[in-house]
Amino acid sequence: MSEKQSKLLEFFTFRRVAIPIVLGIGVASYLVYRSYDPAVFRNIQWAWDTFFWLFMALCLVAVRDLAYMYRIRLLTDKFLSWRRSFQVIMLWEFASSITPSIVGGSAIALYIVNKEGVNMGRTTAIVLITSLLDELFYIIMVPIIILIVGYESLFLHNAEFALFNSKFGTLGVFIIGYVFIIVLCMIITLGIFYNPRGFKWVLIKLARFFRKAKFKVLRKLERSAIKTGDQIITTSKEMKGKSFIFWFRAFAATFFSWTARFWVVNCILMAFMTVDDHLLVYARQLIMWVILLISPTPGGSGVAEFVFSDFLGDFIIVGLAPALALLWRFLSYYPYLFIGAIILPGWIKRVYKK
Repeated sequence: MSEKQSKLLEFFTFRRVAIPIVLGIGVASYLVYRSYDPAVFRNIQWAWDTFFWLFMALCLVAVRDLAYMYRIRLLTDKFLSWRRSFQVIMLWEFASSITPSIVGGSAIALYIVNKEGVNMGRTTAIVLITSLLDELFYIIMVPIIILIVGYESLFLHNAEFALFNSKFGTLGVFIIGYVFIIVLCMIITLGIFYNPRGFKWVLIKLARFFRKAKFKVLRKLERSAIKTGDQIITTSKEMKGKSFIFWFRAFAATFFSWTARFWVVNCILMAFMTVDDHLLVYARQLIMWVILLISPTPGGSGVAEFVFSDFLGDFIIVGLAPALALLWRFLSYYPYLFIGAIILPGWIKRVYKK
């Protein structure tokens, strides 16, 4: 095995995979223990409806991934096959699952897509555009949902979160996160669609800074930055020339992937109880996502299980919320840890052999 392969495997160590699992299951188990009521679990009706809605939850997880795969194929002009798209998305999700949510898996995604044979400039543009589409979905959907559901039932005034050495309520954290998302969208849009030369200039300046700062690993970045900047300019011209249908399909895939992601929770709730207001459950998850976005733990582990009970406890039988939070993570988070770990060694052999 080459040195580069060894370094990549070192990033995906057992320790990195184990930390989010231990954190998530540990917090969920504590919450289950704290609110455990034997009568609640005895009264659960395991009917055909239960298994049907759990199956639907699994189907929505599949829809989420298929939509992501379709989008990455679309953005690469079908350069990636369905099989390779599956591996890219699974490894991308794997990287996101073992890195802090506030950092995300984009840096590893750059490496993964680039090793599939896409040049670095185009890879950078693709990863940035996927981020843009994801954030654009959020920017558009939140105001619509607030108008439909109403402000009063959406924000939890009794919840507090520590951020920047200060305490903020749900509304405060949401505003900070929402503004951050808007700023990020503006930067990506300017860099890719309006001023790619300016984006190249920033890359070169950063590379020169690292060179002057005598970071040994990053001294040779300037030449790569110039090359990447040129490739981004070329890719930008291609992307700006794409048709309306192309962008409609890309955003439609984004819409289906995120909608499926959120409606997994609705299906889980339907499996065990009657839900009167599905749209409010969906709306609460939009707010939850901002909290998870700034989570310092890998993949939001520990935070997600706690926030689930806090935000969606109104819709769940008392004492059952922590158990459903654990079930939610088992369906929509932990599988990527195991699938990614299985795919990674074979993927490394394939791309380095190529």
